[in-house]
Amino acid sequence: MTVESTKNAQPIVDFDSPKIHRYNRIRHFKDKFATVGIAVGGVGVIAAILLIFLYLLYEVVPLFQSADVEPLASYTVPGEDAKTLYMAVEEQNEIGLRVTDQGDLIFFDVADGGVRKTFNLPIPAGETVTSLSVGSEASGIMALGLSGGGVLIAKHDYRISYPDDKRVIDPRVVYPYGEDIISLSDGGAVDAIAIRSSEEKLTLIGHVNNQLIGRALIKEEDFLTEEVTLVPEDLVFPPLVETGDEKLGKVHLDIDQRFIVVQVGNQRLDVINLRAETVQTIHSESRIDSAKFLLGGISLLVAYDNGTIGQWFMVRGEEGSPQLTEIRSFETEYKGPIVKLAIEQRRKGFASVTGDGHIELFHSTAHRNVFDGKLIEGAQPNAVAMSPRANRLLVEASDNQIHVFEITNNHPEISWSSLWSKVWYESYDEPRYVWQSSSSSNDFEPKMSLMPLSFGTLKAAFYAMLLGAPLAICGAIYTAYFMTPVMRRKIKPLIELMEALPTVILGFLAGLWLAPFMENNLAAIFTILLVMPFAILGFAYLMSRLPVALQNRINEGWHGFILIPVVILVGAACMGGSPWIESAFFDGSMRTWISNDLGIPFDQRNALVVGVAMGFAVIPTIFSIAEDAIFSVPKHLSYGSLALGATPWQTMLGVVLPTASPGIFSGLMIGLGRAVGETMIVLMATGNTPIMDANIFEGMRTLSANLAVEVPEAEVDSTHYRVLFLAAFVLFIFTFVVNTAAEIVRQRLRKKYGSL
Repeated sequence: MTVESTKNAQPIVDFDSPKIHRYNRIRHFKDKFATVGIAVGGVGVIAAILLIFLYLLYEVVPLFQSADVEPLASYTVPGEDAKTLYMAVEEQNEIGLRVTDQGDLIFFDVADGGVRKTFNLPIPAGETVTSLSVGSEASGIMALGLSGGGVLIAKHDYRISYPDDKRVIDPRVVYPYGEDIISLSDGGAVDAIAIRSSEEKLTLIGHVNNQLIGRALIKEEDFLTEEVTLVPEDLVFPPLVETGDEKLGKVHLDIDQRFIVVQVGNQRLDVINLRAETVQTIHSESRIDSAKFLLGGISLLVAYDNGTIGQWFMVRGEEGSPQLTEIRSFETEYKGPIVKLAIEQRRKGFASVTGDGHIELFHSTAHRNVFDGKLIEGAQPNAVAMSPRANRLLVEASDNQIHVFEITNNHPEISWSSLWSKVWYESYDEPRYVWQSSSSSNDFEPKMSLMPLSFGTLKAAFYAMLLGAPLAICGAIYTAYFMTPVMRRKIKPLIELMEALPTVILGFLAGLWLAPFMENNLAAIFTILLVMPFAILGFAYLMSRLPVALQNRINEGWHGFILIPVVILVGAACMGGSPWIESAFFDGSMRTWISNDLGIPFDQRNALVVGVAMGFAVIPTIFSIAEDAIFSVPKHLSYGSLALGATPWQTMLGVVLPTASPGIFSGLMIGLGRAVGETMIVLMATGNTPIMDANIFEGMRTLSANLAVEVPEAEVDSTHYRVLFLAAFVLFIFTFVVNTAAEIVRQRLRKKYGSL
């Protein structure tokens, strides 16, 4: 073989050798392993997101479930055959109470009606109980009006002991103000009575012979013996509007012992203001069948013969004086007279019972009907009692039977309107969005509107993006397109390293250092924001006017570096001139000028602080993604544009930015998601006040910060606990919708500019 033929000979490759087969098998295995691994990872991510969604849904769905009422027992009314004036059930649902017009207190087993104990009240011989009122269901204090014009105050109480580890409940009757009869009138039966007790006094209001009578008993405590004595004091009422032949009906006294509501006839309510000595008269188009105060003694429920129930409480009128105002009404399924109302003792809920045995459950704040059904057949209810935990309902019917029902009503406080609409809460002058999940009082009305939290989330994200997005995108444009490669290799990692800074550190610095610093240097901050752009543009203009030889001495891509001294000098000048600016324009203090002269509320930890701190946190995310997108634009596109005569800025705006727009948009959306879900910065730098105000000088509370604050304190499976999960669900849905919309927009941008 010649040398020339050896050079031209082609190498012989045996594709059927064992080595090639082994290599192909290994490569095939790697391909399959990578395919399966990527598929499993992708499916795992989707499954994890789906499981989070399902778990949140599992915790949230019970909030919107209706109540359930099931009959438990029916038995003959325990005790003597007498008219029942009042019924009650103790905490454990074991013992019920029946009070008769003969002055008997009969304690019986709720399960079977067996009589446990009977107490005879110490009322004068020959007298009967003509009226009865309860100060509050939880207190157990009763005022019993007598046929002789007197009033006896008694309290049903229960002692619990555990002999041999077995619970034993012992019912008893106590007389907190003694067994003596309190005289309300010298003659005539007390036809109606109302009682309220506070630490300072006890007030009794009633009417005898169609005349309103009241007495206040001032409590005086002996300093040495701590014995309480009652000093009687007669109350003087302003004259009522002419009643004519109409008789006075039920009397109601509010929790502050300031307002008396008297039913006059069948279609009229008179409201007496004891302090202002004024009378407000309210006429109704329908007959008033029943009325009771809700838990807390602020709202009065008025039931009408057309099947509606109105909730009324005091609201300041146009003249500044409080007026009893109907806030909302509840429509029952049964359009007929409502004979009884039963009030829950721990929630703003109540039950209505109609003459034909139709029972409905409502919650006042949520404006929600959670149950309706006809549970009693062929008899009219005479008395109704609801247990303290609102899980038992006792109804005494005209067939001499007591019907016991089990109630499952875990979360009546929540409805669409209570979460997302304005609600008129008790003691408020108008409907508002309010989040206040807890209180020191058992009479608290839950205020769980998610609107302030959602608004706070968007407000914090808006101000963070307002500061962070322009800086991040402009920085990405300059770094990727104009900056010299040597400088880019140092700047880009440095900015990306900022993302590793824990947000708790940023929140700590923002709350303890940045917030007071910005408050004390408010004029300097705004001066920098106004002056800095013009200073940079002015410096750039001066640079363009330098001799060409001097300009050429500055290497291409290093212009941003020489701006650093300009930024430092302008910032220092603004900080140094801040006292003179405040003295010249703001009477020495811009902070005081904003609050006093402009009337704008100012909190130290406000949206401006959050915008700076959280903007600093989202800049690295947006910058990194946008910079990579711009830098990845093929160079031949830029070179072609420049070759056709376009300037670098024209090339950037017309070629590079459109091509990189999908990546830039992705960076913005990821930054927005980071701002929406941020917790520690807004938790430590906003003041956590759940208010709805776009004012940049006031704080806010976000959904994520609210979860961090309240989840550890919430009782598991409580309404508060599940509403917090609902807030997390709202945050999840918001993020999902934004990311989905962002992906759709990104794909369209990629399709539009992908052909470049």
